[in-house]
Amino acid sequence: MKINVVTIFPEFFTPLSLSIPARAEVAGLVAYTIVDLRDHTHDRHRTVDDAPYGGGPGMVMKPEPFFEAIDALRPAGPIVLMSARGRRFSQADAVRFAAGDELTLLCGHYKDVDQRVADHLATEELSLGDFVLTGGEPAALAVIDATVRLLPGAMSDHDSAYTDSFWERGLSAPSYTRPPVYRGHGVPEILLSGDHGRIAEWRRREGERLTALRRAADADGTG
Repeated sequence: MKINVVTIFPEFFTPLSLSIPARAEVAGLVAYTIVDLRDHTHDRHRTVDDAPYGGGPGMVMKPEPFFEAIDALRPAGPIVLMSARGRRFSQADAVRFAAGDELTLLCGHYKDVDQRVADHLATEELSLGDFVLTGGEPAALAVIDATVRLLPGAMSDHDSAYTDSFWERGLSAPSYTRPPVYRGHGVPEILLSGDHGRIAEWRRREGERLTALRRAADADGTG
């Protein structure tokens, strides 16, 4: 798989040299191309932003560098603008991206990105949630991590991914490990029973219970 990122802060993506994203690259499962948006400007100041038409605070990222960066990449597959206006990114999106051959992520910054990038260049807009980040870079890293860990061979125990929260289900059940009692806090007895059928049923019920609690909290704004 090939993952392209267009950004004014290439150094933000040094975490890709760590953990599963790095191991996947070394194994030849993924190749990262980090594009400096300023390389696609044509003035001595390498300008990527300008004042908004109609006035108002903040600066807007210009369309030309984004379009020219994509012209140079000639990518196949989704071109995703990370945007607060976007639909919320989900596990289903990560599964969809991991099944493809190429993914391109566009990172905005400053007040906004010229809407023509969203309307005529990106194939979709995605957000991490109802909050605003300084730029699209943290969101892009989250999307990359969620996608790359699903590539066959990226995880040493790939079956672990299938028991994660949101994999064709709601939340997963809580996890525990040794010691069985720590500072007076014990592990649920069912997990120590060795009865795999009962344990599986407990995990299913706990996942459903936690999912219902989360949905209720989201509905009333306390989540």
